[in-house]
Amino acid sequence: MNPDPTSLDRLHEVIAPPPAPWWPPAPGWYWLLGALAVAAGYLLVRGVLRWQHNRYRREALAEWRRHNALLADPQKRGAAMIDLAILLKRAALTAFPRTRVASLTGPAWREFLDTSGSTRGFSSDAGVLLERAAYGGVAGTEIEQSRARESAALVHHWLREHRADAEGEAQP
Repeated sequence: MNPDPTSLDRLHEVIAPPPAPWWPPAPGWYWLLGALAVAAGYLLVRGVLRWQHNRYRREALAEWRRHNALLADPQKRGAAMIDLAILLKRAALTAFPRTRVASLTGPAWREFLDTSGSTRGFSSDAGVLLERAAYGGVAGTEIEQSRARESAALVHHWLREHRADAEGEAQP
């Protein structure tokens, strides 16, 4: 070896530092993970509350399926139409304030259903047929299956799609 300190024989390879560890992260990542955890918790609680709040809707749709199956039998069609009208009123009483819905009958009831369900069918023949069947104005054997199915489809649409009006009085 050459004793000269400036000699090129004394050069060594450059020693690279060890790579930076990936854990623990910088403090900013802790803040980001905390914010994501809070947001996920909020969305989870909101989703559970919404799911629970719409329980009446799921139960009403299950009951609608049972009554809809009875519309094919002429002997049970009248009872099924009555049950559909009752189901519609019960769902409306659950979704909207009782003071607003309980006293509605006739054209006011059908207009409320059309407004809250974004339909036009309750004011037409299908809604009138449903109301007449509920109040005993027509026997089940007198109702044609196609008209009964049309009324049932209208009830199904309302159960699935009803929302609050501009006053925001519904609780869907």
